[in-house]
Order: sequence, then C-alpha cells, then structure tokens
Amino acid sequence: MKTPRELGFFFPAEFEKQHAMWLSWPHKEASWPGKIDTIFPVYAQFIKLVAEGQKVCINVANDAMKQFASGHLQMAKCNLANVEFYFHPTNDAWCRDHGPAFVINRTTREKAIVDWAYNAWGDKYPPYDLDDVIPTLIGEKLKLPVFYPNIIMEGGSVDFNGKGTLITTTACLLNKNRNPLLSQKQIEQYLVDYYGVQNILWLGDGIAGDDTDGHIDDITRFVNADTVITVIEENRADQNYEPLQENLMELKKMRLENGQQINIVELPMPHNVVYEDQRLPASYANFYIANEYVVVPVFRDDKNDQRALDILQDCFKDRKVVGLDSTDLIWGLGSFHCLSQQEPEV
Repeated sequence: MKTPRELGFFFPAEFEKQHAMWLSWPHKEASWPGKIDTIFPVYAQFIKLVAEGQKVCINVANDAMKQFASGHLQMAKCNLANVEFYFHPTNDAWCRDHGPAFVINRTTREKAIVDWAYNAWGDKYPPYDLDDVIPTLIGEKLKLPVFYPNIIMEGGSVDFNGKGTLITTTACLLNKNRNPLLSQKQIEQYLVDYYGVQNILWLGDGIAGDDTDGHIDDITRFVNADTVITVIEENRADQNYEPLQENLMELKKMRLENGQQINIVELPMPHNVVYEDQRLPASYANFYIANEYVVVPVFRDDKNDQRALDILQDCFKDRKVVGLDSTDLIWGLGSFHCLSQQEPEV
C-alpha cells in the first residue's frame, strides 16, 4: 500500500488557513485532581476566540456532556453557530495527541487523516482505548481516507513549517516507552512517509514537569516557514536553564529544507508554577494558532506574561495575540495547544 507521501499528501503548518479546530471536552477529574471545575471558564473562552474565525469541533461522550459544554459556551458568549459536537467518547482531553493528523494532497487538495497509534505517553495513564480510535471515528464521520502507520506518535511531539521541515525531540520520539524496536532512522522514515516531510530536525530535552517526555510544543514552534520561537530560561539556577540553552545552540546550527538558517526568536519562560509541591510544565510556547487569534497561556507573572505576548504579537502581525490565564489549566500538565488539533482548509 502506498504511503501518504507517495500519494502526494503533506501535513500543513498550523499557521496556514484552518477549516476547524478539534477538541475533546475535558471530563477526567484525575487529570485536574480537585480542580477540574475551575478550568471550564477559560476553556470556553479559548473556544469563543477560535470560533470567531473558524469552526470548532468537539468530541463529547453523550448528550449530557454536550449540554454541559453548551452551557459553558453560552456563558462565554461563544458563537455556537460555529461549534459542532460529535458523539465520540474519550478517556481524556488531550486532542493534540490522540486526535486526527489531517494531511492534504498537494495536487488534488483531497483531505485525509493519519491515525497514529496512541499509548498515553508511554502507558502512563491507562485506559486510553477510547482516545486511540478517535482519528478513525472522525475519518468515518467526515468520509475521509485514513492511513495507519501502526507506530506510536503524538501531535504535540512534532511541529512543522509546511514546506518540508519537521522539528521534534530525541527525549520523546526516541524514548523506549514509545517505539522501543525502532531506530532513529526508522522513526525518521515514518515521519517522512506519513507527514510528507523531507527534513527532520532533532532537539534534546523538554522542560521540567512535562509528563510527555519532552514534547516540542512546550519549547520550540514554527511561527512562519523560516522562523521559530524557542523558550529560554533566564535564571541560571533553574533546572530548565541548561537544556534550553543546549536546544538554542542546536537550533543555531540547523538548516531548513532549502538549506537556509532558521530565524530564531527567543521567548522567556514564566516563573515557576508549582501546585501541591509539583513543578508544572508552564510555557508560553504552548499557544494555539487560529485563523483570527493566537491564544497564549499566561500564568499571573507580572514580569514575563506581557513580554511574551509582545514578542509573539511581533511574530504574528496578521493575527491578534491574546493571553488567557492558564494557571488552573496547567495543573492538568498541558495547555491550549495540548488540548487542540487543527483541521486545515483545502
């Protein structure tokens, strides 16, 4: 059977025009122990902003969950005409990782889905059987072809410039709790074959508190075809300082698919966010790029929140950058990008 790349498919960049954003409505209390009720207002605000410029598709378990979600969206004054619910039960809310990877055919503009296997970040949070089938359920509902690589891959572990370059981390993709029988070269071939890229860049470690073993969407993101933002820790005593400096040095050596150097924009890290003695993976890099807005997690940090928003606004001159308080949300160990997956416009 031919691979998506052989058939002419590729994974568009997030900053390209989108048809929809996909979400799985949060319901697992163990993901936000003692705090899940506090996340719904900001989650609804996130949806409200995105729905101003595109559809928002939400996986829910049943009609009761749909009504609960609708109530929060109404309170947020969300445009419900742009919201669609799908009865697809999930184990958890992290749609970036269990949701569909939408690919587009360069010639025919046909849309398809890649359904990577999913094991909840190395079998950390079973069960995940419902999450694992979400891409196929969506493919069936939208009547789209679905490809099956049959290896573990999470959407938050990869980022794209839409021109053939993919960036990821060795800490996550080479972790033995994902695909222990595959070499780096073999994993690269899957990335090439199923995402339609030709240039793969590897950074090292992720940030402290990240239970995904170093997802790229907490550290380095493409903001256009030749520019990344990358987070840096300014406090030399912080445990993030060295790994983020090492990533910065590696980025300076890297080249894009056309041989050009990458433009690098440095983004500060927020102050440490700790809850119940646990360091949380707070990062301004976990933003979602929508058609009208870039929605950025902020953390009640008087020094760095506005700095980060200003830097990102300078990167996205065609969109409005908006910060939403993610202090409660990050107790779930993820923020807006982790919760969402984009569906490109054809």
